Amino acid sequence: MSDTANAAAELPVLLIVEDDEGLQRQLKWAYEGYQVVSATDRGQAIDMVRLHEPAVVTLDLGLPPDPDGTSEGFATLSEILALKPDTKIIVASGHGARESALKAIALGAYDFYRKPVDIDELGLIVSRAFHLQEIEAENRRLEAAGGNATAMGALLTASPEMVKVLRTIDRVANADVSVMLLGASGTGKELLARAVHEKSSRGKGEFVAINCAAIPENLLEAELFGYERGAFTGAVKMTPGKIELAQGGTLFLDEVGDIPLPLQVKLLRFLQERVIERIGGRSPIAVDTRIVCATHQDLDSMIAQGRFRDDLYYRLAEIVVKIPCLSERAGDAVLLARHFVSRFARELNAKVQSLSPDAADAIDGYGWPGNVRELENRIKRAVIMADGKSVTAADLDLSGAKGSDAEPLPINLRAAREVADRRAIRQALTRTENNISGAAKLLGISRPTLYDLMKQYRLGA
Repeated sequence: MSDTANAAAELPVLLIVEDDEGLQRQLKWAYEGYQVVSATDRGQAIDMVRLHEPAVVTLDLGLPPDPDGTSEGFATLSEILALKPDTKIIVASGHGARESALKAIALGAYDFYRKPVDIDELGLIVSRAFHLQEIEAENRRLEAAGGNATAMGALLTASPEMVKVLRTIDRVANADVSVMLLGASGTGKELLARAVHEKSSRGKGEFVAINCAAIPENLLEAELFGYERGAFTGAVKMTPGKIELAQGGTLFLDEVGDIPLPLQVKLLRFLQERVIERIGGRSPIAVDTRIVCATHQDLDSMIAQGRFRDDLYYRLAEIVVKIPCLSERAGDAVLLARHFVSRFARELNAKVQSLSPDAADAIDGYGWPGNVRELENRIKRAVIMADGKSVTAADLDLSGAKGSDAEPLPINLRAAREVADRRAIRQALTRTENNISGAAKLLGISRPTLYDLMKQYRLGA
């Protein structure tokens, strides 16, 4: 390959999707600082995205077979973002500019430019898009780097997916907004809620938790809002509710999707006015309480079915944090299993000292539908049942393999290999407690090769 070709290959890739070949050539000549590739229709555009993985795309909405409309352009926009969500797409069109701009941005376009094209002005937009893409890429690299375990409170993780969640919690803790934690049962929603509280300026106040699914509907209102003496049969004294008890602190509403509709109205009023009335009371009580809530339910579906108020959702979900399942957190199952073995051995069976290799294999190969809670319970049982110094696969008594739900096809083979390499390296490092020689042996490669791969993928040890 010539020096010129090598230099071009190192430039950031700009994809121009434009059916006017004259304008396409003009744009190619105008942007010398990029490796410019082009396409004239949707099929070619998708092929170019798979082949070159462009950081930025300029997209004409009027593509064949609908050159006088926008349908094909919008379809191309959606397909590119589905394939490579971090792509910055700049949409250009002369068709109903305002309506097209609104729709394009709603679908995920980075920016919109109205034709006829001004090369210099479009060049500035392209330059800004590349700059933003570089910043976001660097953030992703930092999140992926560092195979070392990260801890926040009682949470321990080595997976980039969970590290990203912890960094989000760290950022939002001091912003006095409502936080909604979305995740399956057993993923650690209450631990994260406590982390939000403890890292916030309210950390010295009370953290009050209530499981909305565990309390009968007719008692939940009294639990949340409290009641006056004589408000109902059995109300022999004034009792403050959980909202009031969390004054100056944080109220954690677990399984918020189980709050009945009539009570949702009363909770919404509190969030809007920041005052409550106890059952049987007539005087409003001002309360300064931060709300953190969690659910494993699909609230969007519940809203569509009229089972959850959309106005309440928007008040509760000022910040939404999605928590990955344990099966989506490469290396974390074994890391947490070792932690639980150490903890339960101290409490229940002092002769147990470690997790055997076959137990680690079994843990890695199991899907953990109950997530961290299931893992914790399984390790506790195994530590009790263990006869030797190590917890074995037989002690775990795991049956069934990890689920094989269909995953989206990677953008290309190189990306698929990188995902597989990263996952294998993280698991090997976790399994060997970050011992490079041991990890290389597990992976069947030399130490220098492992070092090269870790440097290539920016994985720390």
